[in-house]
Amino acid sequence: MSEAKSLTLPESLPASKEGSPRRALWAACGAHAVHDGLTDLIYVLLPIWQAQFAISYAMVGLLRGSYSGMMAGFQLLASRLARRWGRKRLLVGGTALAGAAYLLAGQAGGLAVLLPALMLGGLGASAQHPLASSLVADSHEAGGGVKQALAQYNFAGDIGKMLIPAAAGLLLTVASWRLSVMLAGLLGLAAAGALWRLVPATPGGADKEKPGKAAGQGSAGGLRALLATGAIDSAVRMGFLTFLPFVLKSKGAGSAGIGLALSLLFVGGAFGKLFCGYLGARIGMMKTVWLTESMTSLLIMAALALPLAGVMAMLPLLGLALNGTSSVLYGTVAELAGAGRREHAFALFYTGTIGGGALSPVLFGRLGDMAGVPSALLALAAILLLTLPLSWRVQRGLDAH
Repeated sequence: MSEAKSLTLPESLPASKEGSPRRALWAACGAHAVHDGLTDLIYVLLPIWQAQFAISYAMVGLLRGSYSGMMAGFQLLASRLARRWGRKRLLVGGTALAGAAYLLAGQAGGLAVLLPALMLGGLGASAQHPLASSLVADSHEAGGGVKQALAQYNFAGDIGKMLIPAAAGLLLTVASWRLSVMLAGLLGLAAAGALWRLVPATPGGADKEKPGKAAGQGSAGGLRALLATGAIDSAVRMGFLTFLPFVLKSKGAGSAGIGLALSLLFVGGAFGKLFCGYLGARIGMMKTVWLTESMTSLLIMAALALPLAGVMAMLPLLGLALNGTSSVLYGTVAELAGAGRREHAFALFYTGTIGGGALSPVLFGRLGDMAGVPSALLALAAILLLTLPLSWRVQRGLDAH
């Protein structure tokens, strides 16, 4: 059936519910790129805010965690509200709110404004992951290729992580951080306008999954182990990203160098998601997780010992392992979710993983204040190894299914 015909089908038919699969994928990928880029832009700004407002590492972690915490805490609510008000309204409104939050942060004269602005941005970002990922899954289910489409959606997020922090790092060499942050806010508002045109319209209540729609028969134990694996993986990733600018700064890097380093890390991460998705299909989820998590742990320790040039050189490889694991884990959610509970499973998974990422900077920021940044990074590298036995439990759930 042609794309033009699928757009003219009656509302009651499944093909019309999500509109053109290609259009839905473009919308979801664009939303993911902008939201992930805005989220990770915070890492470039943290050293600047620390110097500007004279704050501790624990407060730095709180600033980062406030955004992620709000994003994690309201994802389940966003998925429920989308069933009442429609996926399009929630996704567009959340993107606009994230953009407005950055405009407010650009006006901050202290933590009294900056912290609420970041919390507001996290609230707006909470709609993106569960709604955009389920949009991709639903729009591609009829024709197959759900996993491939989700891999492209995840890849788009890393493109945003690569481009937006790098552009901000370069802009910071010639402009103030306030102007850079306000331009990021305008980007968010522009993205909301584009999504209003791209996201296929669905009336309130149309986003409920029909019984039997999800392919997986469900494995509660496997899903719990997957959630724990994702939470630890995300906690280590967010903790490392929070401390990386300070490690680079201690080795002599400036704002532009930190932005370049994050770009190198995210370039590796983007290709890691594609590569690890392929690798997972070839050797299985468990072996892939064991390989990537072990490599990540070793490279985090290497980042402490190497000089600046050595760290910059190995960042793409570290990014491949650091971000690649998540691609394998995301693709497993639909297989372990019970019938008719895909959107809820995605929301639960993202809540757990982003929640782990939100707590990590606060907890390890406190450890960094007490024992130093190197000790905090060594602790992160050690905790990451807990994912190895957990991934074995996930594999048992997959084998049973």
